[in-house]
Amino acid sequence: MHSPNSEPETDTDLQAQNRPHLRQLALQCAAAFVVLSLAWPYFGIRNEALPWPETALLIGGVALLLASLTHQPWWWRLIHTLFAPLAWGIAELAIDPGWFLLAFILVSLFYRGAVTGQIPLYLSNNATASVLAELLSERPGLRFIDLGAGIGSVLRPLARARPDAQLSGIENAPATWLIGYLRTARLANCNWRWGNIWRANLAEYDVVYAFLSPAPMPKLWSKIQREMSAGSLFISNSFPIPELDASSVITVDDGRQTRLYCYRR
Repeated sequence: MHSPNSEPETDTDLQAQNRPHLRQLALQCAAAFVVLSLAWPYFGIRNEALPWPETALLIGGVALLLASLTHQPWWWRLIHTLFAPLAWGIAELAIDPGWFLLAFILVSLFYRGAVTGQIPLYLSNNATASVLAELLSERPGLRFIDLGAGIGSVLRPLARARPDAQLSGIENAPATWLIGYLRTARLANCNWRWGNIWRANLAEYDVVYAFLSPAPMPKLWSKIQREMSAGSLFISNSFPIPELDASSVITVDDGRQTRLYCYRR
């Protein structure tokens, strides 16, 4: 369990946490290298073409083994297992490369966080926004920020419910940022920002809200410890901080029984 007074992580630790995709790429490349370094000489000596379907399956198997040995989460093991076979299968379809470029652009417009930082687009629902408004009703002059604010699904109703509050949202996916900007443009107490959540100064706020993913939570907690002042509140939708007991957990009465993990500084 982490202590609120524990030492902040070093820059090297934070950089390592911020580059998990490079670690996964290295594992996949290692699996391909192991298989191809054995298969190419073997079939080359026999003057036979490389059997790509079997080779792709073998690369997937080796990648699964490496991911398991390095204790990667189950979803990464699944991705490593399927990546090479699916890449071969798609290559066999002979799809025009332009479609892949278009797909990448569309994904980046809406899911930039998933591509760059393992933070998919999750949208908070109206029930969650209502619970937040009730939870924060006893904080006059509220200074609130939503990290990874999506399309403003929390900020917009909260700004309407709390005209006395100063609310900020920060988003870095172009399409979702634009939608959120248009939805909050007429709300005088709502500051909609384009930017990187890791560069936001959390000392300016007494409540921080996030609906991210399990991956960035340890790094985010380190940032909270460094920047948020005593008496402030961090609320995480669905994803708790590992090895740290929440001050309270609120269950939202919605279809998936959303849980809000509250951590008081």
